[in-house]
Formats: sequence, C-alpha cells, structure tokens
Amino acid sequence: MKRYDNTHIKNIALAGHAGSGKTSLCEALLYSAGASDRLGKVLDGNTVSDYTGEEIKRKCSVYTSLSTFEKDGLKINLLDSPGLFDYENEAAEAINASGCVMITVSGKSGVKVGTHKAYDRARAEGKPTMFVVTKLDDDNANFYNTLTQLKAEFGPTVCPVVVPVIADRKIVSYVNLIEMKAYKYEGGKAVETDMPDGDVSEKMEYRIDGLREAVSEAVAETDEALFEKFFSGEAFSQKELTDGIHKGLNEGIITPVTCVSATTMAGIDMLMKEIDLLLPAPTDNDTKTGEDKDGELVEIKNEENAPVAAFVFKTVADPFVGKMSFIKVHAGVLKTGAEVVNATTGAAEKVGKLCYLVGKKQIDVSEVPAGDICVATKMNANTNDTLCDASRVVKFEAISVPKPCYSLAVKAKAQGDESKISAAMQRMLEEDLTISYKQDEETLEMILSGLGSLHLDSVIGRLKDVFGADVTTAEPKIAYKETIRKKVKVQGRHKKQSGGHGQFGDVWIEFEPCISDELVFEEKVFGGAVPKNFFPAVEKGLQECMKKGVLAGFPVVGVKAILVDGSYHPVDSSEMAFKTAASIAFKEGMKQAEPMLLEPIGSLTVTVPDENTGDIIGELNKRRGRVLGMEPADKKGMTVVTAEVPMAQMFDFTLVLRQMTQGRGFFEMERSRYDQLPPNLVADVIAKNASVE
Repeated sequence: MKRYDNTHIKNIALAGHAGSGKTSLCEALLYSAGASDRLGKVLDGNTVSDYTGEEIKRKCSVYTSLSTFEKDGLKINLLDSPGLFDYENEAAEAINASGCVMITVSGKSGVKVGTHKAYDRARAEGKPTMFVVTKLDDDNANFYNTLTQLKAEFGPTVCPVVVPVIADRKIVSYVNLIEMKAYKYEGGKAVETDMPDGDVSEKMEYRIDGLREAVSEAVAETDEALFEKFFSGEAFSQKELTDGIHKGLNEGIITPVTCVSATTMAGIDMLMKEIDLLLPAPTDNDTKTGEDKDGELVEIKNEENAPVAAFVFKTVADPFVGKMSFIKVHAGVLKTGAEVVNATTGAAEKVGKLCYLVGKKQIDVSEVPAGDICVATKMNANTNDTLCDASRVVKFEAISVPKPCYSLAVKAKAQGDESKISAAMQRMLEEDLTISYKQDEETLEMILSGLGSLHLDSVIGRLKDVFGADVTTAEPKIAYKETIRKKVKVQGRHKKQSGGHGQFGDVWIEFEPCISDELVFEEKVFGGAVPKNFFPAVEKGLQECMKKGVLAGFPVVGVKAILVDGSYHPVDSSEMAFKTAASIAFKEGMKQAEPMLLEPIGSLTVTVPDENTGDIIGELNKRRGRVLGMEPADKKGMTVVTAEVPMAQMFDFTLVLRQMTQGRGFFEMERSRYDQLPPNLVADVIAKNASVE
C-alpha cells in the first residue's frame, strides 16, 4: 500500500444503533473498492470487520475494527464500531480517532436511541456527521419516513444529497441532488437513467425540485456570497453545492443524508463519491489541543513537517501477536524503531512494528504520516497515552468513557487458575477502559464490573476462549455489618484444669453503642483485679471477635468495650486465658445488647428522559429507595433524580433502567453509609448467610 499525504486520507467512524447496518456497509465499501474479494454477511460470520470468535458467535460487532482501503487516489480508514450499549467504550474510541462520523439509520426501523447516542457523542467531540439510510432493499423500508424523522429529531441541519425514486412501492432509481442525475442499478452497477419530473415518493410528500431547493438553501447558509446568490434566484453550480456542503459539514451546520442498500450494492458508488467530495481530510479539521510539560495548552496542527505527536486510542490484547496499540498520528511521521516519549508516563519507548489493518489482515509499513491511523505491536503504551518527540512533549486529553455499572462475583472454576485469571484480566483491563476487576474489601470476593450483562458475558467468554481461564459467576454478596443498640455489662470467665498448670481468666466488660468503624477499647480496672500486662490480650480477643458478629457472622461496628473488673490466678492466668475470657464476654454481650444488622446504602444519581421520571421514582420506591430531589439535566428532555437506595436492591438496576428507558437512561452510584436493615428482612438475610460463621 502506497504512502498517502494528509490531504488524501479520510478517517471515518461507522456508528449508530445496533442492527442498523454498520458492518454490512463497511463490507460493501471494502468490496466495491476491491479490498475484499467477496461480499460477506454478518449472519454468515464471514465479514471482514467482525472476525473474532465472540462476534461470529453473537452475529454482531463487539469490538471496533479498523479496515483500510484505497480508492480513486484516496486512503480510507473505516472504524466499524458496535452499536450495542454494552460496548459504548468501543464507539467512543472509534469516534475519537475519526475525522468524521457516518451514522447508519435503518430505513426499516428509523431513528433509534443508538442514533442519538452516536450523534451526541460526535457533536460533543466536534466531529462532522453524515447520515446513511441503510437496508433500502427491505420491503418494509421507507426512506422518506426516515428522512422526515431525521429532520424532526435533529433539526434543520439535516440535508438529503442522495434520494431514492419510488414507484409501486419499489425503488426504481436513485437521484444525486448535487449532480442532478438519476441512476438505476443493474447487478450492483449504476446506469444513468431519466430524471423524475415530479414526485419521488408515492405519498407525494417530496418532489425533486423541493429537495434540490432544500439543498441549495442549506448551502446558502454557509457563505455570505452564496446567500446573496440564492436569494437573487440564481442556481448554484455543482462545484458550489459540493464546496458548500463540504464547508457546512465541517462547521456542523449541514448534516448530509445519503442512502444505500449494502446487500444489492445500490448507492454504494454514490456514497464513495460523497466520501471523496464531502467528508473532511485531516487537514480540514484535525487540529488537536494538548498540554505541554508545563501544563500549558498547545495546538497541534496536522502537519508532516513537525515533531511527531500520536495518540493511542485503542488497545487489543492478542494472544498470538501480543499487545496491539491502535494509533492516530496527529503530527509528524511515526517510524518503526523510532525513539519516542510517552507523555503520559514520562518514559521513553521504542516504536514497534507498524502495520495497517484490513479487519484481521495486517499490511506492514515502515512509517505512518500525520493524519493516518495504524497499529503498532508489542509496545508498552496503553489506551489514552500520547507518544511524541522529545523536542515537543505534549499530552492529549483522555477519551471519556462510561463508568462500570453492573457487577458479578467471579471465581476460578479450576483450582489453581487464579493466577491465570489475574494475568488475563490485567491484559483485558488495558484493552477495555469500562471494566474493573478488584477484590471487595468487605466480602473478599473478586468483583468483575462492566456496562451490562452482555458486556460481562463477552469478557468471560474471552477469558475462556482466548486465555483459557474458565470462571463461575454469582451475584455479589452484600457487605452487611452488625452492631448493638443498648449498654450491657457481662462477665467472661474461662477456667480449665487439665493437669499441671490450668487456664484461668475472668473479666467484666461493659459494651455500649458508639460511632466508630473500629472497636473502641478502654480499661477502668481498680485495685489490680486484672493485671495491666493482660489488657492487650483482652483487647486482642475483642478485636478478633469484631470480625464476626452473632447474628449472621458479619463484621461488627459501633461498639465500645470498657474493661471494668475481673480476677486472675497467680499461676494459671495467661494471655491466652484472658483472650478467651474476653471472647466469651463479647459473644454474650452482643446477644444481650440487642444486636441488629446494618445494610450499605448507596448514593444514586440517575438521569432519565422526562417521560420516564415517574416510572423511575416508582421503581426506586419499590427498591426501598428514598428520593432526595429532581432537577433538569444539561441535556434537553432529561431529568436527574438523586436518591439513596440500599445496595442490596441494585444488582439488576442497570438492566431494568436500560429496558425502561430504551437505553437512554444512565446512573452513577457509590456506597455512602450504613443504615439499619428493616426488621422484616433480618430473618431472610440471616437464613441466606447461614453458612457464614
């Protein structure tokens, strides 16, 4: 593959709702450019971009893939991202590295939540967007209904550039509104045909002259001279339309809409034209801001004749190739074997072998210029690291990703596999920023967290298939605690005679509630009833007992113990005897002091569409939650609800919230405090934890 400069490169992220045709569109573009010798299908598991075992098994994208191809003097990097919400991290990485975002919308099902998520993410990162209406070969597809929906939901920036002509409920041709030419497709090949002279949709909602007028009006908004020309009644030339849409797209005031059928290849050639003429090259909009070593903000322009500055936007842990770092070069030229500085860690690194990818196929290269995307193997760099020349150290901002919100307790299925699982998880944590794997300090379980059940299924499946580490999963245990409600005074007496020296320890201890996570120990012994050298043994005995309470074996908190009296034997008393006596007093004291269970309470912030506010409040009430307040979210049409909810009630909240809001709702929660478990639930918790002693 030859070397292209940054004026002839297009970096495109494919994003959109799950099942809207991203992978099929990628496949059609690769096939049309000759980068693939067959038109694969997702259901057959033979597409270029969905090549992992997980993706073939699930028949959907799980990871963002990179597919590079050449066409008509252009080098195009396609980043095909998953649409399922469990893999939101992957879409975030693809959009970050792209120069523009091509959002697929199914002509059959129309605009969905994933469409909005992709659009919002692209706009938040300042990426130009284009809608591609797909699946027009489906009998139930309706382009014009979808176009109307796009205009209604995304506003006046939506501008059609390629539209189908429909007769007898079938597409007979496609009209390029910039060229003002019509094409029909025979065997996947475009043949110019007559332009329609009237309506292009059967419901008479759209006429060709009205659509052309809409395009011209959108272009007029991009330039003052064009604005005057439009209102003087003059028609725009094809070049003026092309340049106007290109400019408006880059400035975010035009969102072009085109349409294809990836199965029949209809419209794919026209989409290739739009990629060439409308979508930005890195020189158009790829100036990136970073921090220099003094913390000052600097702008890095996409220039080859500059010190190298590159960003690692994705990491893949490949068991055969090793670590693969997906890199976007923002300035300079990245060369194999070059010495660079990792601005994130401050360490010097040697650039590994560089290659372009077409799915899983690697094409080795010796250098990669500014504006291009590549993969480097066996480097120490991780996702969000900036690689740069020592003469200009700069650090780019990290990619923003959702926090893990769904957790499972995992345990090795085979004894002795713990180290294998730990090593595999370490590599997967480098790869996926939305998973966490750590031990719960209270329950000592290993907790795997992610964005949903499907996400964790994929992680666990990969652990087994790729790293050979099989695990069992369960709902995480809740870290209950025990405490007392009243003050008591009890005796702990330990006396044992077994020939020779016996064992004798006798203590009187007052137990009372206090505010402390640790045992508060005091001694108020008078007259030497218990010698001072046994005080530490008494405290140690109590400390050990605090680890397991008398109700269900949970740790004990909020207890103050005061040693007030006791007795000893000059020969038989020992530290062990007083430690045992203290533990006897503790267990008896806990029983008498009205023990109770405490449950962890989480501080919850949940953001939902306005129309779901009542539903979510009802759901939180069912989960014994206490709503603290509501306020409008930053995003229009959304409400933020704050509440306190028992952690025991939140295991499946992610799944319920996603179902209730069709994936638009999200939340954050952290453990904030402990509160008394309602008496009617105590027996169930004790029974469930009967094995804990």
